Amino acid sequence: MRVVIPDDYQRASAALPALAIHHQGLDVRVLGALPDDLDARVEALGDAQALVLIRERTRIDAALLERLPQLRLVSQTGKIGAHVDVAACTARGVAVVEGSGSPIAPAELTWALVMAAMRRLPAYGAALQAGRWQDTGDATLGRTLHGRTLGIWSYGKIGQRVAGYGRAFGMQVLVWGGEAARAAARADGFEVAASVEDLFARSDVLSLHRRLVAATRHQVDAALLGLMKPDALLVNTSRAELMAPGALLDGLNAGRPGLAALDVFEHEPTTPSTEPLLTHPRVLAMPHLGYVEQDSYALYLGTALDNVRAFAAGTPRNLVNPEALPSLR
Repeated sequence: MRVVIPDDYQRASAALPALAIHHQGLDVRVLGALPDDLDARVEALGDAQALVLIRERTRIDAALLERLPQLRLVSQTGKIGAHVDVAACTARGVAVVEGSGSPIAPAELTWALVMAAMRRLPAYGAALQAGRWQDTGDATLGRTLHGRTLGIWSYGKIGQRVAGYGRAFGMQVLVWGGEAARAAARADGFEVAASVEDLFARSDVLSLHRRLVAATRHQVDAALLGLMKPDALLVNTSRAELMAPGALLDGLNAGRPGLAALDVFEHEPTTPSTEPLLTHPRVLAMPHLGYVEQDSYALYLGTALDNVRAFAAGTPRNLVNPEALPSLR
């Protein structure tokens, strides 16, 4: 079965030894970033019988599907999202399967960003490389985490881990989310905020772990950011679209929050010429590395390729749209 893995910016999936066994019996081709132009996307993907998607940025819509007549399967690493038009896939007889993932890598990256931003490690490191000892060009010192308030919104698998890290570092953990999230946080011994406004106002470090659905899109707006402390750190390793367009840049320029650490952007890949947050003096920015590490790739891609092999063998599993099967050719 001809398999294409698109949008592997580092082309790392072909090089991981842990994935060698999963490639057996499959003709796997790895592509870098797909172009936005539809004709160019069709040319890159035209011979694929199966697509393995490693990002939610890889759009599979009706216009693309119409021009990929050989495509029989879309295999998503992790859970399927809105980037795949499942109804359009079903209408064209394309099966969609999903895998599983782990919260470990994104939770650890979140905490790495918290510590690096609070202690101003990138600024000190850059100054040292430029020959300046403990001199970042201003008199602002880093800060410890102990005794400060860590806000978590919300309390899923990643949020739970980050809350545990905060507790281990002696922070006061404050949680907000849906009713089930609040109940789980209370059961784990964490304080629940009185409201989302209370969460934003009290947090010294606020980490976003919301799922992106219609109700949460652009939920973090100027009003919420304006409640934050002028020295607070906002961390977003979840979804850029949780933020209202331009709200974070305006908030940073207005002094609330004081700092931001970001791993996600509304348009990815992005560059300083198109995303001003990348070069903002009070932003620590990373290129969406939440799950980009060896163990996560082995887990996510291994499961996705195993799903492809099961489908090729006539024993499909983890189907999102089983109704597509009768029309498969």
